[in-house]
Amino acid sequence: MDAAFAVFAREGYAQACVREIATEAGVAKPTVYSHLSDKATLFREAMTAAADREMTENLAVLEQLVGAGGNLLATLAEVGHQLLRQHCGDRAVGLRRLLHAEIHRCPELLEIVRGHGANRLAEALADRLARFALAGQLRRVCVAKAAEQFLALLTGPIESRSQLGTREVPEAELRAAAVAATRTFLLAFGPEADAPDQ
Repeated sequence: MDAAFAVFAREGYAQACVREIATEAGVAKPTVYSHLSDKATLFREAMTAAADREMTENLAVLEQLVGAGGNLLATLAEVGHQLLRQHCGDRAVGLRRLLHAEIHRCPELLEIVRGHGANRLAEALADRLARFALAGQLRRVCVAKAAEQFLALLTGPIESRSQLGTREVPEAELRAAAVAATRTFLLAFGPEADAPDQ
């Protein structure tokens, strides 16, 4: 699956061939077909496996928020920085690129990528934010909306700065973007925020 995803991400679905995938995986072409019946099935399975791995790594980053106390700005900014590193990684960029390129041919990709990725990440983050709200570190608002906003504040500017994943964003820039997103988030959702509840 890793080899298949690497080839699809590099070549695109139309240009990728099973022979190249087999070569990348270090197996014979019939071996690929013995496990998966055709290229379309291989593509869906590779996308699912990549989305699962991406989600697992993102959830591991969010685990830092469990039981976290002290400086919420520093804690959220560090988690935001690590999420941005994930977002700019080759696998995440490849997933987004393939999703946008192939969704017209394979509409179920949206559920594969979002169901295994963005939606689950937002739900997990909402759970962590709810704990901060209960502890009085955040305003008591809709945590699902707060999680969605935090992720948007992180990833929105980076999509532009990375030129949709075609430019490597320096580490210092990722960290600065995470701090800026966290500051903005806390202005809206911090305990002293004056914005009306939504």
